[in-house]
Amino acid sequence: MLRVVYDRRILIAVVSALLVFGFLATSLASYYVSRQSLRNAIVVNELPLTSDNIYSEIQKDLIRPVLISSVMSTDTFVRNWVLAGENDPDRMIEYLHDIRERYKAVTSFFVSEKTRIYYHADGILKTVREDEWRDEWYFRVRKLMQPYEINVDPDLANQDAMTIFINYRVRDSNGNFIGVTGIGLTVNAVRHLIDEYQNRFGRTIYFADALGRIVLKGDRGISEERIDDRGLPARQLQQWTQTGSRTVEVQHAGREYLLNVRFIPELNWYLLVEKDETGVMAGIRNALYVNLLICAVITGIVLLALWLTVTRFQRRLEAMATTDKLTGAATRHAYDILSDQAVRDAGRLRQPLSAVMLDIDRFKDINDSHGHLAGDRILCGVANAMRASLRSSDTICRWGGEEFLVMLRNCDLHNAARIAETIRQTVEQAAFDYNGRTIPVTVSLGVARLLPGQGVDDLVGDADAALYRAKQAGRNCVGTGQTAEAAD
Repeated sequence: MLRVVYDRRILIAVVSALLVFGFLATSLASYYVSRQSLRNAIVVNELPLTSDNIYSEIQKDLIRPVLISSVMSTDTFVRNWVLAGENDPDRMIEYLHDIRERYKAVTSFFVSEKTRIYYHADGILKTVREDEWRDEWYFRVRKLMQPYEINVDPDLANQDAMTIFINYRVRDSNGNFIGVTGIGLTVNAVRHLIDEYQNRFGRTIYFADALGRIVLKGDRGISEERIDDRGLPARQLQQWTQTGSRTVEVQHAGREYLLNVRFIPELNWYLLVEKDETGVMAGIRNALYVNLLICAVITGIVLLALWLTVTRFQRRLEAMATTDKLTGAATRHAYDILSDQAVRDAGRLRQPLSAVMLDIDRFKDINDSHGHLAGDRILCGVANAMRASLRSSDTICRWGGEEFLVMLRNCDLHNAARIAETIRQTVEQAAFDYNGRTIPVTVSLGVARLLPGQGVDDLVGDADAALYRAKQAGRNCVGTGQTAEAAD
């Protein structure tokens, strides 16, 4: 019995392991495939496309001032007016005012190399000097090898509001440096544009220079001042080519980000577009958790159904193995278990144990005369007669074709013989009808008692010998043998 239970537990454990492993492997494989597919979609399509869209917006919103400044630097009016001696400053002021109004700039300016006068759309602002910190930008632009620069400085003409200036070098027809011109945009306006981009595209957007400094970001964006603080080493920007774009994975503050980097040659800046991979993958992880929960529920239901089914069929198999289907008596297989237990209980409790062996007289003649169905009817009738004469603690076992063995707990030889005689009389007096005919039936019985030092086989052997003596005595009687003599 313990082996059966053990085998059942092994079966349940194996099926559980297979279900759990199968569901877990399927769910994890689905999760990683979905995760990789989504990640590839972000890396290959989404972020580059977003970067392209933003770049197009930048060309319209930020690069346009660069182009305007470029046009101003090559404007023949500016060149001719400077080379003519800067006569009638109102003409330059009017020109700058028209540029500002036409292109909706915050400021427009020209600084002459010859006179160092700072001309503004609202008038002459000042004269630039090398010892003035506000004028450092001009002398820096003088030394530039590039045609222009973009820098952020306070605008004296607009109450020191932080402004993005496009400072463009102006040369005459011979290439000689004659001044700096350009326009400006307020930082707040550009930040507003970045915030608009972030809201529209659902990304974190900022700009960095080649040294890794974050030069422009939105009001509702990041707080760091360098890209190193965002998980991207600044030296990587210098190693990458300044064309096209690439997407890398970075980690910051315990979260993972996908970062698309694109060089903007017109601004000499890098455009960085971030996507929070941790947030994106949260939906897939939640789906994984739901799948695992569903798998756990299904596994539990399957295991419960399996347990109930196995238990049901096991009980049926045990009943088939331990109970005779025809008579309802115990089988020889059950006898092996029950008899050993009866002997152990008798020794432990110091109680007598007796056995009765029963055989139906001339059973073969009954089968030959009336058929096997009649024989089956008589076997059932004898078994029922025996039950009517026994206690609930007594065990009936179908020993052979027409033989039965009864184990009588706490019963000595005298009482065993009395019980055997009761069974004999009950069978003899019973009416066994089959197809309208009454079939007379008698039984022979042998009685034995377990003696000290004996085992189950000895007890059964003595009962069988006593049965043989009863048959030798003419059948339809109760026989006792050497066990009885020894008991006396």
